[in-house]
Amino acid sequence: MIGHIRGTLLARQAPEILVEVSGIGYEVQVPMTTLYQLPELGETVTLLTHFVVREDAQQLFGFADAADRRLFRELIKVSGVGPRLALTLLSGMDAADFARCLQRDDVAALVALPGVGRKTAERLLVEMRDKVGDWLDGLSPGNSGGEDTRRRVETEPDQRAEAEQALVTLGYKLTEAAKLIASADAPTDASSEELIRLALKIAGGGQR
Repeated sequence: MIGHIRGTLLARQAPEILVEVSGIGYEVQVPMTTLYQLPELGETVTLLTHFVVREDAQQLFGFADAADRRLFRELIKVSGVGPRLALTLLSGMDAADFARCLQRDDVAALVALPGVGRKTAERLLVEMRDKVGDWLDGLSPGNSGGEDTRRRVETEPDQRAEAEQALVTLGYKLTEAAKLIASADAPTDASSEELIRLALKIAGGGQR
């Protein structure tokens, strides 16, 4: 199993990035919570990884911290939750947010994420509720996924379109993605990652 990857960040197109290691380019799927923390293109990036092998595909998933990878691994053990849906969940909330969601039995916050139906949300709460103490104990106040820990990238002319496309990749319809981005209260020079974060916050608040 590939446990971590360290190399040069060559490309970033949510939810996939390209990391070059010794001349080989690895395509890595990352949640938005990790995408926010990536360095600039051309710089060195180090990620913890989880390698999934199936008959029809081999996929490498990357995470900025151990808590998010651990949550990803727990999520895919739940019936009806595959790697893609687990990635969507981690794009809408990090490990600390998910732990608090379990603590509050917050079905609405989970259902607000694309692809998460009420039955799946309830199953997640039931099957993972007994682990909430472990999640909260293992997270420090400074590791809550707040804005201060997230690096920003240079603003480009197509940041809004890139953000919309990322939301479509996560499961939103294009019109819905455009509406969420338009509703985001962001400065004109906001990066696509910032726009995505704000849009997911709006969706999670039931304002879709």
